[in-house]
Amino acid sequence: MTSEDAHTFTKYGWLVCLWVLTVSFQYGYHTSALNQLQAVLTCKIADATTPMYYGLPTCIPMSDATFSVVTSMYTLGGFFGSLSANIVMDRYGRKGASRLSAVLTAAGSAIFGLSSSVGPLILGRFLVGLAAGLGICLCPIYLSEIAPAKIKGNLGVLTQLAIVIGIMVTQGMGFGLATPRQWRLVLFISSGISIFQYFISPFVVESPSYLNRKGLVDQEKLAIRRLWGKDHDVSRTDPEERDSEEPLLSDGDSTTEHLSTGRQPAMTIPQLVASTELRRPLLTIIAAMTSQQISGINAVLYYSNDILSKSLPELASYVSLAITIVNFFMTFPPIFLIERVGRKQLIQISVAGALLSHLAVGYGLNNGLVTLSSIAITTFVMSFAFGLGPIPFVIIPEVAPPRAVSAISSVGLSLNWSSNFVIGLVFLPLRNFLANGDPMKEGRIFYLFAAALLCSTLWFSKLYRG
Repeated sequence: MTSEDAHTFTKYGWLVCLWVLTVSFQYGYHTSALNQLQAVLTCKIADATTPMYYGLPTCIPMSDATFSVVTSMYTLGGFFGSLSANIVMDRYGRKGASRLSAVLTAAGSAIFGLSSSVGPLILGRFLVGLAAGLGICLCPIYLSEIAPAKIKGNLGVLTQLAIVIGIMVTQGMGFGLATPRQWRLVLFISSGISIFQYFISPFVVESPSYLNRKGLVDQEKLAIRRLWGKDHDVSRTDPEERDSEEPLLSDGDSTTEHLSTGRQPAMTIPQLVASTELRRPLLTIIAAMTSQQISGINAVLYYSNDILSKSLPELASYVSLAITIVNFFMTFPPIFLIERVGRKQLIQISVAGALLSHLAVGYGLNNGLVTLSSIAITTFVMSFAFGLGPIPFVIIPEVAPPRAVSAISSVGLSLNWSSNFVIGLVFLPLRNFLANGDPMKEGRIFYLFAAALLCSTLWFSKLYRG
């Protein structure tokens, strides 16, 4: 029997899936954690009667530029986490990498929560980013390797769903905890979740695919039996399954892979870059990840309060929460449509909606059309969640052989984080520069996002056959 015969998980398998998705939840959690806390953290909202609480200051004074640096440390850490992910995953396994991600998240969140100056804030934010960079690389791969083949695409979308849930949780928590005395609880809660994840890890199985490549056949069979409820005698990398997972390899390349064993050593990043047969899969993931970030999604998530505060001073935080809730609900359709409509078609529909939304946001902000700008930002997030959000993660383990997937994931997601870092760092200064000091011209930056997204998507469409 092959993995094609397994249609779903056992109850234990779903629990393992939930455990794996915790790293993606933390990624989303910290992507949005500072959005609602910005005003209280930077002393724009302060409690003059209680400057200290439990021996810690109730806020930490900093300028917008300094806050941007603190925010961007998350993406800088994410870059280095993703860049080293292939080494960590192939040396310590998918489970070991998840444990390390949990340790870094717990430590980084605790340091941030106990900070009394900018320096520890930067360190804590960097460590959390390091964990997120590692986690966002391993989660799609781990899920793909433990998933029954029949639901791999559907399960892959859960990575994005977990991210969105994390974002939604912190946005909601901000309404109750964004106060001078309680904002640190947002960080301590994250630390507690990661500590819990670490201590239940002994009960979680390693990826069967990883165990197979390490020659641990008995452990592989045990893991498969616990995940799927059946004892499969054929490895996860059998030819039938590989045929459906290598849409970008030529026939010759596929034949070579089929004749090779499943225990080939994992490729390093230098070997990947030097490989001509894997050039197209590598460029495809780079284009997909670049399109995801250059769409401007994280600029909206980081600064949605600031973007709308001038138009909706009393309602900006509520609109931000509404945006997150919409993002959550719109992540469900791809779970059911991805196998019916196809990856490439979902991306194209998603990009079309995002482009129209960008144009509408820019026009609305430039002309003081409050309702239009709010609706357009919401439709942009809807469009992103429909395809640009989940699909790049889903296709990572589908476009290359198992020995190269960790390296391709590291390169693609490192560039994803690089784009994220640059956008997070320059968004507000660039918006102000393009507006030239005129609040009625702050929508110009969304025209720039639209043009960049169009170019990157055309590049992706040429590379990915779907």
